[in-house]
Amino acid sequence: MTSPDAPRSYSLTLSCPDRPGIVHGVSGALVAVGANITESQQYGSPDTGSFFMRVALSTASPEQALHSALEPVAAEYGMEWSLVESERRTRTLIMVSKAAHCLNDLLFQHRSGTLAIDIPVIVSNHRDLEDLAAFYGVEFHYIPVTPETKDDAEDALRALMDQHDIELVVLARYMQILSDTLCEDLRGRAINIHHSFLPSFKGARPYHQAHARGVKLIGATAHYVTAALDEGPIIEQEVIRVDHARTADQLASIGRELEGRALVQAVQWYAEHRVLLDGRRTIVFN
Repeated sequence: MTSPDAPRSYSLTLSCPDRPGIVHGVSGALVAVGANITESQQYGSPDTGSFFMRVALSTASPEQALHSALEPVAAEYGMEWSLVESERRTRTLIMVSKAAHCLNDLLFQHRSGTLAIDIPVIVSNHRDLEDLAAFYGVEFHYIPVTPETKDDAEDALRALMDQHDIELVVLARYMQILSDTLCEDLRGRAINIHHSFLPSFKGARPYHQAHARGVKLIGATAHYVTAALDEGPIIEQEVIRVDHARTADQLASIGRELEGRALVQAVQWYAEHRVLLDGRRTIVFN
């Protein structure tokens, strides 16, 4: 059992208009309550005039003392900020359709302890991956979606999110478009993955389309979900060179590997509170 006086680790993230004194104000407030700063990263955006900061810290002081010390600084500089205990795992709902590669990568990395998330539930509009969910011991919910049932399906999704206290939604090759209302409700807490050919090769069999055009680079993009389809702020990308000797099926296989890798990395950074929004792009403190 952990002693009440044992140091606890926290992640502090913040954003505000950039001006002198921010780092001094934050570090001074933390030192005042006996916090030890173990990692600090900051960035001032010349495009938006915003300042971003992530601080990893350790302290035996109660969390409320940290809040009390930081609140005046946050008010002075107009900060949006968050303080989260580092050991706290992000409660994550995964949405899938028929493709298994991204789901399998997430579940494997979760079981191995790489991802600081809890996965209480998987949602799918097909039953194809129910056995995979059962193998990893994760609750599976089949919610079919048709044009006539879309609203009911999203209501069922919302109910599951409330029931399981979901903080992050991951679309691991979920092949349904979320409504604009749901996208807005999930702003900054839903991550999607797609191949990096967009907008060149839309629709079915994109790797076969790319093969027919002789592409030399293929990749994958993990990004936040927005109402503008596949145009949300980018969190992570993977890319690899290919040549004329690769078949279309080989390109698709390589693409699946890249998709899984990019999605796992994006989820990991999110769970470690390393991703901050800066308008239409992200700041990632990796």
